[in-house]
Amino acid sequence: MLQGKKGIVLGVANKRSIAWAIAKKAADAGASVALTYQDERLLEKVKPLADELPAALLLRCDVSQPEQMDQLFRELEQSFGKLDFLVHALAFAKREELEGEYLQTSPEGFEVALRISAYSLTDLARRAAPLMKDGGSIVTLSYLGGERVIPHYNVMGVAKAALESSVRYLASDLGPRNIRVNTISAGPIRTLAAAGISGFSSMLDVVAERSFLKRNVTVEEVGDTAVFLLSDLSRGMTGELLHVDCGYHATGM
Repeated sequence: MLQGKKGIVLGVANKRSIAWAIAKKAADAGASVALTYQDERLLEKVKPLADELPAALLLRCDVSQPEQMDQLFRELEQSFGKLDFLVHALAFAKREELEGEYLQTSPEGFEVALRISAYSLTDLARRAAPLMKDGGSIVTLSYLGGERVIPHYNVMGVAKAALESSVRYLASDLGPRNIRVNTISAGPIRTLAAAGISGFSSMLDVVAERSFLKRNVTVEEVGDTAVFLLSDLSRGMTGELLHVDCGYHATGM
């Protein structure tokens, strides 16, 4: 499905990451994949995963550092020559901003969450577009907290709402270049990022009880959806938000 395509997945933290599931599914579908790591601490976790993929590139990139992003795309151009897809699976908020009331969000906490979780997509897309010489696909990850109030999600929900809006504006800007931009809104999954959300286990229980499929979604299912969006099978879709949450988003009570 992705034979001959070359792409990058940002946000792999460990083997339980949604980003890792997407990277592995993309490689299984025939793509050449580059992974990124933020710092030396995460390199220890990401390198063994990269070694599982055929000829995967492993490149450093902290999206809060513009010079690292510039270097990332220089290395991608040198190694790949072009880029067919980019997966943005990056989000961060200070732990203290996910406790208590959203009302108490600090200016610094707001800026960090919005910059890393939302603006980084625009920052990366601007650099990726010139390498998508034959068109391409950009996919990011959101969550229902960008559309509805989810307890303890706070400023991250606001950041996800900004991310989803950014997808639509980027889809408009990049459409004439045949570059598509879409979002997957995945249900709750037990990942490293989820560990910072208070009451997360209860969220899993509620979704399993109330979703149409009466269970929680898996990283493999999200990975399969991502491969569809990265492939030519979705060539008529852009600016879209796809829920992959066993139907939970559509329930009323």
